Amino acid sequence: MPQNLNEKINDVLVDRQLSISAITRELKEKGFVEHRLVLTGYLRALRDLKKLQEIEVPPSKVYKRLDYQEKSTDIFFIIGDQIKNLDMEIRIPLAICILSKLFKRPVFKEELIHLGINSKNVANCLESSACMITVSKDENLKLYRSEITRIPLPANDPAYELKDEDTKMVSMANMVLLDTIKDLVDLSGLTPKTKQTKLV
Repeated sequence: MPQNLNEKINDVLVDRQLSISAITRELKEKGFVEHRLVLTGYLRALRDLKKLQEIEVPPSKVYKRLDYQEKSTDIFFIIGDQIKNLDMEIRIPLAICILSKLFKRPVFKEELIHLGINSKNVANCLESSACMITVSKDENLKLYRSEITRIPLPANDPAYELKDEDTKMVSMANMVLLDTIKDLVDLSGLTPKTKQTKLV
């Protein structure tokens, strides 16, 4: 697969949204010939990485570029970007800790996928003896699923929660949220230019 395929896909999606067939056709015209199934997997990977948005337009799906403004208001992109460099054994419980605090409910598998955490990652975590998460048995899961409208949730999508309230995990979650605020909000003129080591 050509290394600059991502750039070519971005080029054909400038100011428009296209189906997989249309993207395949336009890439072919530009000299990039890829099997439709390979391209489908690539587009879904770009979706999972929050590089593209996938939109259901029955009977097919269309893709569009995510501009900076859309990325900066997508909670999954924001949190996923903050924790993407952490090892999975920390990233998964931390993601669940953060989202469950924000949403006041367990976190669904599809939401973890939007953070770049796939089903295999979650399965491996659950099999580990040091696993900090568990499948949620919350009696309100069906209600929560029906109230989530921002992203499509598969029927019976499992949800997860932390086994116990972990002070270290809560502290890490608070640090991620503080870093997120610092990234999103202009704090210039409010913070000292030089770091003071102690109050005098």
